[in-house]
Amino acid sequence: MELLSKEQIRQLIRDGKLKDIHDVQSMLKDLFASTIQEMLEAELDTHLGYAKYDAKHKDTDNARNGHGAKRTVQSELGDIDIALPRDRKGEFEPLIVQKRQKRMPSIEEQVIALYARGFSTRDIQDHLQQIYGVDMSPTLVSNLTDRLLPRIQEWQNRPLHPLYTVVFLDAIHYKVREEGRLVSKAAYMVIGIDIEGQKDVLGIWIGQSESSKFWLGVLNDLKARGVQDVLVFSTDNLKGFSEAIAACFPQSDVQKCIVHQIRNSLRYVSYKDFKAVAAALKPIYQAPTEEAALMELDQFERGWGARYPLCVKSWRDNWTELATFYRYPVEMRRIMYTTNIIEGYHRQLRKATKGKSMFPNDEALLKMLYLATMELTRKWTMRVANWGTILGQLAIYFGDRVTPYIP
Repeated sequence: MELLSKEQIRQLIRDGKLKDIHDVQSMLKDLFASTIQEMLEAELDTHLGYAKYDAKHKDTDNARNGHGAKRTVQSELGDIDIALPRDRKGEFEPLIVQKRQKRMPSIEEQVIALYARGFSTRDIQDHLQQIYGVDMSPTLVSNLTDRLLPRIQEWQNRPLHPLYTVVFLDAIHYKVREEGRLVSKAAYMVIGIDIEGQKDVLGIWIGQSESSKFWLGVLNDLKARGVQDVLVFSTDNLKGFSEAIAACFPQSDVQKCIVHQIRNSLRYVSYKDFKAVAAALKPIYQAPTEEAALMELDQFERGWGARYPLCVKSWRDNWTELATFYRYPVEMRRIMYTTNIIEGYHRQLRKATKGKSMFPNDEALLKMLYLATMELTRKWTMRVANWGTILGQLAIYFGDRVTPYIP
């Protein structure tokens, strides 16, 4: 889970705040201690039935009563100091750090990890009861995970690189309860490959069904967070997508996903001809040059155009943005001509959410997608294959748009 960006870590080093491994351990310990303290406050919120400074929802004659004296608790990161919150009636019995407990059982880590893997709040409750003998209500589990929301907000608003070589845009859909109704919501996802060949999820936005208008807001958000230029956007064939990109990043190339194009064009094809038509389309997008691809498209039209004119028309109408990848080196083409990178990411998200037929609200969906994303991106340590060759050719092709950012 990326708590700090690379740039933030480098800034801490430049400021002399991270000189050695002891400084890193000290920083992590302080962060851990503040997280435990916040989780204790969340437990008291649950016990009293209302959040601090939210007296209008208070439905009890009990109330907060400050904190006990600071105490030291052992943890895997070393000794941490915490102060247990108190209630006036003395009824509050915290579970995360019990009153006489001297060592952390890391239950809070179990809650977050289980939630990230798609466990429902009641599943987590059962797990903690069976494994640890801890009786934790679903409401408390939800409150604990709600403490992630400020962290998610910080991640969502973090500064981004000024240049990305390729940015992939796509959405995945979920059922969410809203005003008593079950509605379909789109989780808008953006993955970027930076100048060093590293990929990262740039953000997650929850909105109504996928639209170019919402995507325009997403693109403006990326600009506000520091993105000045994108060489190529790889997208599906959503109508209005190209116009939204041109409005925000007029210099960028747009590559419509070949796989999406094949799926869309096969909608006009009889099922008995699926395999034959799909095979006949392959020479088009596997051609070495755009000129050769157009010759293959002409050949396809001669063979199938009379039977499936709308299939041919779909390729002709979208050709300008389908053929973008022919202008790039072969190594780069494999990355950009489909949205496979982001669809692979979506497959991992679906694994994490497969046990959820619906979500109670947008926040619950966002929390699970964020946790699954942090778990997945933690493994994204390798840069894109052959990146040195690709970067050299991009520097020649784009010149001053690329060279100022090459490390």
